[in-house]
This record gives sequence, structure tokens and C-alpha cells, in this order.
Amino acid sequence: MSEPQAATLAGDESVLVSGAKAGNYAAFEELVNRYEKKIYRLGMNITGSPEDAEDVLQDTFLKAFEHLSEFREDSRFYTWIVRIAVNEALMKLRKRRSSKEVPFEETEDQDGEVLVRDYADWKPNPEQTLAREEMEQILRNAIQALPPGFRTVFYLRDVEGLSTEETAQLLNLSIGAVKARLFRGRLRLREELSKVLKRG
Repeated sequence: MSEPQAATLAGDESVLVSGAKAGNYAAFEELVNRYEKKIYRLGMNITGSPEDAEDVLQDTFLKAFEHLSEFREDSRFYTWIVRIAVNEALMKLRKRRSSKEVPFEETEDQDGEVLVRDYADWKPNPEQTLAREEMEQILRNAIQALPPGFRTVFYLRDVEGLSTEETAQLLNLSIGAVKARLFRGRLRLREELSKVLKRG
């Protein structure tokens, strides 16, 4: 593939999808490169587990590849794979509950390295690093304490920036239900954060 062709593929999602449907593996690979970080982050935020987030990432793109011919191009490819990823992540939570696996809070190793590894290279100074990591951990724990239904809506709306309508469509909920869950999720989050900060 020439450089101009690659540039065209990289710039236009619909071109990439059409190429992938026609059997162009490089086009599908470009879609994976474009969205893998977002899908991993979504899996991480819903499941609270790096291992489960990796599984969600792999399973999402595997299913997308297998069912690409079924994708109707009247919606965005990203919206379609987010729906797959949310279903995969919620399935992980259901399996975990039924098998009594690791609880939501255990999202890091003993040294607290798993969730803060992305920030290790910045090192403004030790005090600033510690303060930022503590606040991020407090926020992550508070989000993980939300019930899965609230947490998923909160993540899609407030972190990913999807509209209320897109979120409702993805989760097969009414717009009213999305607004109610988001409102209650935000309230619980605020309550949880205020409790933690008062203790500190």
C-alpha cells in the first residue's frame, strides 16, 4: 500500500471499515490502533481489573472482526465496538460475581504499581507525584464503588463524552433511565469522595 493510500485510510473511518469488510487486514489493524486505548480504558473502568480489561480489549476486536459483515454503516464503527466492549465487560462482572472472584477494590498490586504505571516517567517531584497518585487512586476507588449500572453510564457520559442519546442506544436504556443513573451515580461519587477527603 502506498503512503497516500495509507494516509487516506488513516483519515477516514468509513474508508477503513469498507476496506476491512473487503478483506483488507491493514485497514482493520488501523481501526484497532485507533481505538484500542479507549476500549482498554473502558474495560478498565467498568471491570476495575487490568487482566479483565485486556480480555475485554481482545474479545471486543475479535468479535468485531468476526462480525464485521453484520456492521451496518449507518452508525459509527466506534459506537458499535463500544457496545460490544460494554457487553464483554458486563459479562466479566457477572462471571466474577457468580464465581466470587476478586472484588472491585483490588485493582492494583501490593506496591500500587498496576494502575499508576502510565505516570511513572513524569516525576515532577516526589511530593507532587504522591499527591496526584493518591487523588487518582481515591477517584478510581470511588468510581469502582459505584454499582455497575451507574458506573457504566458515568464512564460513557463523563469520561468518554458520549451524548445521552448515544449512551441510551449503547446500553438499550431510555434517555430518562440514562439521566437518572448518571444523576444518582454523580451524587454517590460526590458523597464517597467527600467522605474520603474528610477522613484525610
